[in-house]
Amino acid sequence: MSTTRKKTGKPAGGHILAEAEASGAGYLDGQLLIAMPVMDDERFARSVIYMCAHSSEGAMGIIVNRPAGSIDFPQLLVQLDIINKADQIKLPGSAEDMKVLKGGPVDTGRGFVLHSSDFFIKDATLPIDDGICLTATLDILKAIAAGSGPKHALLALGYAGWAPGQLENEIQHNGWLHCPADADLIFGVDSEGKYERALEKIGIELGMLSNEAGHA
Repeated sequence: MSTTRKKTGKPAGGHILAEAEASGAGYLDGQLLIAMPVMDDERFARSVIYMCAHSSEGAMGIIVNRPAGSIDFPQLLVQLDIINKADQIKLPGSAEDMKVLKGGPVDTGRGFVLHSSDFFIKDATLPIDDGICLTATLDILKAIAAGSGPKHALLALGYAGWAPGQLENEIQHNGWLHCPADADLIFGVDSEGKYERALEKIGIELGMLSNEAGHA
């Protein structure tokens, strides 16, 4: 969904998502990408990215450890005319506490909701892996505001995208590590600690990684 207009539409990167869904061979779908310390692109430094799609058409993921900072979820609901400003105090706790993250540098004016699979909208929700889904319409925000949304969710502004073969090349040049994802890490409230927690999942302590490239 657009976070600046009330219109809804297909999520950006839709061709990549459709290709991965159709092929069933998404390589790193449902995995976490973890930036190596050598990452010199400030947009991705120390980032943890949940991979929503990865196929011969390219890749798409959501950064899950970088708070947006400038806006919170209740404010965004008001901006999108989903609720009135006076109704912010009436929001359920799940809506008040919902994280708004910088999902990546592409299409930062669009919102993408990663959420648990207990919520589904036909023709709008994309199941990814292990009980985690992606929805990019205003309907899910309305449901969350009404207290009828998914048990776990985060809203990401923008996404990370790669052209065909680009991500594979970056991995070969030691730009990224990857590991299985889990809901506790993705939806956890401690955004600052997610980078180290992701490294710990593959048996690496941050102090072991210098600014020299290496392999997990």
